[in-house]
Amino acid sequence: MRLNQAQNEAVSYTTGPCLVLAGAGSGKTRVITSKIVNLLKNHQIPPNRICALTFTNKAAGEMRQRVSQEIDREKAARIWISTFHSLGLELIRIEHRALGLPHNFTIFDENDTTRVLREILRNQFPELISDSSEKEALDKAKNLISLWKSKLISPEEVKTNTPYVELYRSYAAYLKACHTVDFEDLIYLSTKLLTSNPELKAKWQNCFQYVLVDEYQDTNETQYQLLKVLVGERQRFTVVGDDDQSIYSWRGARPENLKTLTEDFPNLKVIKLEQNYRSSGRILHCANILIANNPHLYQKTLFSEHPAGEKITILECANEEEEALRVAAEIKGQQFTEKCEWSNFAVLYRSNFQSRNIEKALHEARIPCFVTGGTSFFDLQEIKDIMAYCRLISNLKDNAAFLRIINVPRRGIGEQTLEAISNVAAKGNISNFEACMDQALGQYLHPTQLRAVNDFVSLMTKLRQMLLNHKDAYLAQVLPDLIGYERYLKVGTDSKNAAVEFKMRNVRSFLNWILDLIAGKNGEASLTFAQAVEKLGLKEIRDRKSDEDKEDAVQLMTLHSSKGLEFPYVFLIGTEENILPHKNSLVGDNINQGLQEERRLAYVGVTRAQKKLCISWCKERLSRQDKIKTQISRFITELPQEDLIYVSAKEKKQKTKEERIQDLTEAFMAVKGLSSS
Repeated sequence: MRLNQAQNEAVSYTTGPCLVLAGAGSGKTRVITSKIVNLLKNHQIPPNRICALTFTNKAAGEMRQRVSQEIDREKAARIWISTFHSLGLELIRIEHRALGLPHNFTIFDENDTTRVLREILRNQFPELISDSSEKEALDKAKNLISLWKSKLISPEEVKTNTPYVELYRSYAAYLKACHTVDFEDLIYLSTKLLTSNPELKAKWQNCFQYVLVDEYQDTNETQYQLLKVLVGERQRFTVVGDDDQSIYSWRGARPENLKTLTEDFPNLKVIKLEQNYRSSGRILHCANILIANNPHLYQKTLFSEHPAGEKITILECANEEEEALRVAAEIKGQQFTEKCEWSNFAVLYRSNFQSRNIEKALHEARIPCFVTGGTSFFDLQEIKDIMAYCRLISNLKDNAAFLRIINVPRRGIGEQTLEAISNVAAKGNISNFEACMDQALGQYLHPTQLRAVNDFVSLMTKLRQMLLNHKDAYLAQVLPDLIGYERYLKVGTDSKNAAVEFKMRNVRSFLNWILDLIAGKNGEASLTFAQAVEKLGLKEIRDRKSDEDKEDAVQLMTLHSSKGLEFPYVFLIGTEENILPHKNSLVGDNINQGLQEERRLAYVGVTRAQKKLCISWCKERLSRQDKIKTQISRFITELPQEDLIYVSAKEKKQKTKEERIQDLTEAFMAVKGLSSS
């Protein structure tokens, strides 16, 4: 596909700051990759002096792959194509000394952060929990710390008078003591370092001759400041984004960064990509009318050279069960008629709970489906805990595993003890576990602290000895009991707590998996405990990759997850007031902003469709065992009515499972009969 006039202008302009407003389906990725190739071939910029930033590893991988198709692979590999967080991590690794970090610092994931903040809350700030539930206090702590870091505010710089500032200070001290950074630190620390250190600022500004940013509307304050410091006075950069697809304010994204960009760079060149290559003319017209209800800094109207296509179906359903059945019947009939793959269909919804009924209906209709965005088994807290134990038993030098379970179950090992362990490890260039056994540690700890460390060493030595004695299977069987994991989960809960039972079932399932690998079941060669742990670790990585390489199945996903994707046939379900728009957007001080973002979310859903779009809503919905009357979403009423076909609800009488399956079968046979006549 050749570049159109606007795309070609965006690719060719390289002498100053450039904002490319790229509407849905307008070929923005092609513009970015073509511009990188242009910079390499026509402007002789070395590949390692070009930096292209995006928000997901998948997007970065696709960008690199597309560039590799047009230039030498070795050259493409040298371009800095990465996520913001990956760039921040690389910067911290290179400049770790300036941040007071060792070269082998550890990175906390979200679960690690939650665990540490919970411990700090319980031990140092119980009064914050007494004012609310522990979950509410924990969520508030995480949100405030995230907000402060996104604004480049250190604990010492917070002006607000709240106990959460002290909690932020304690959390920062804990991370420093452990020689650890959390996920948000990757951008926060790197940006803070460059803005406060003129020498390093100049070094990194000279590192890149040109910077590109994809999905610019999703940048938060820190990411924008990092962009500013990287481009410096040279101001040679291109950002590509769409304010109509800014749907991540809940994680700090600021569509206002578009306005800030015009203020900070007065000579900014703005180029609009308005030709859509994805959707039918009618779908695009509906999307334009819908999003026109939002205010805009820049006006743009998408157009398409595709035919008008079918009208949009508005499916009125009696309840969510009927909605799921009718969508399943529509998908089955359409797939048979068009002779297309199941992966051509997507069912989109506002919230994850909406997937349950549709997944069940598709299963009963024997339609393969895949739910995107669910929590991975390996991401569960209990699995990460047990996996960390298994990793440390297998390799006592695994510092990340050590930090995760040093205080699981709680042993009274706090930040002072961890700081002492980290210092001894750094001085002796040894692992954290080896530092626990170093005599020098006794100089820094009180007897009580040292006793807690020795108890942990004794436990791990006992577990490790089982491997040395070739009791691999026995270790997998008794590990939770030996570490007291179930007792740890029950602290502060009812002894019959269902959540504890559920977590322990997950732990047993994971360890049974290890036992099967040790036993060599399913015709595979038997493995040692350590080999089994390593294999499951690789499986986790493969599973995450396979999430991106899905089988031929109907895709079920939230509207947030669907951004950047496209499907010939899209079903947007549950479009009712309090669902889309979400009820949280209809209350509070910023109702207008909340509604605008929900409208952008609906716009994203509409513009995922290429050929056919069906929007469904329920007249009645079950909420906590009560049936409540619902209202059709205001976003449907905002669509041009001449482009819609309304299909009314069916009879409301309850049907048995057999009757529901019969309905689907009849619908399928009816379509089959039509196609053969």
